Amino acid sequence: MDIAELREKILKQDRRALARAITLVESGRADHRQMASDLLESLRSETSQAMRIGLSGTPGVGKSTFIESFGMYLTGQGKRVAVLAVDPSSARTGGSILGDKTRMERLSRDKNAFIRPSPSQTHLGGVARRTREAVALCEAAGFDIILIETVGVGQSETVVSEMSDLFLLLLAPAGGDELQGVKRGIMEIADLILVNKADGDLKATATRTCADYAGALRLLRKRPQDPREFPKAMTVSALEEHGLEKAWSEMCTLSDWRKAEGHWDTRRASQAQFWFHEELRQGVLVQLETAQAQAEIQENLAKVATLQMAPERAAAEVLSALNIQTNLKTRK
Repeated sequence: MDIAELREKILKQDRRALARAITLVESGRADHRQMASDLLESLRSETSQAMRIGLSGTPGVGKSTFIESFGMYLTGQGKRVAVLAVDPSSARTGGSILGDKTRMERLSRDKNAFIRPSPSQTHLGGVARRTREAVALCEAAGFDIILIETVGVGQSETVVSEMSDLFLLLLAPAGGDELQGVKRGIMEIADLILVNKADGDLKATATRTCADYAGALRLLRKRPQDPREFPKAMTVSALEEHGLEKAWSEMCTLSDWRKAEGHWDTRRASQAQFWFHEELRQGVLVQLETAQAQAEIQENLAKVATLQMAPERAAAEVLSALNIQTNLKTRK
């Protein structure tokens, strides 16, 4: 299938074509990267203004259950929902289980939903290297809501905020007190904190935990892109599907406010600039994998190991050999 044909099928909301396109953008082969770039460029004017929702939480908090229940709620409202789930890759083998689609059995059968698990590989920040491009493909395919589920590794998952319009943080009941809530990093970028599993014997505990985090959020500095009452914490039960309607209402309220105040477009522009710099960084890393670079690296590595050259000077010489300018201060 050529790029033109693939493009037309994506615009006609062909799910198989979308899956094939995501496989293409995730490939590391040079010819596939060029084809992916051509495809994305041809679709650039066709992408919709879908709501991109990033979602994270520690393992066991019920992310998959929440996404399935929330996704079913959204499709019940007539929305088309795409789920991009990032699975952790093994540090030894590089493999991933990719079991998210299996865990969301009901949603995977919904004709208005699309679920795509992807391996994180070696990319840090809780998302895969090409998740942003997969988001663009889902927008071109006409999805209204795109849920981006991160690996769930903890406080460092801030990269997802550079590809989403809203960021949800799922927490478990009794997951921490108010001091835990004021930790920097992932807590600072959350727009909504959802205390999940607010059902059964845990309902009262979830309510107390939610109050603790609500208090913690009041101690954090208010963000200019938010109305006064945001960010906020609330309880939900993905298992019993309680609180989903209210959570969605809060998301729409925040989204509408940001659009009206101009923060939505500003955020998207800032994200585009972030990924421009990220692609530049990744391009430099690719150059370092070439045979020429590896020869320079090994030669200077030996000098560093025998203390003949300082590490920063050795690095500067390798970059200079590759015609990459650097402002590193070097010393002999």
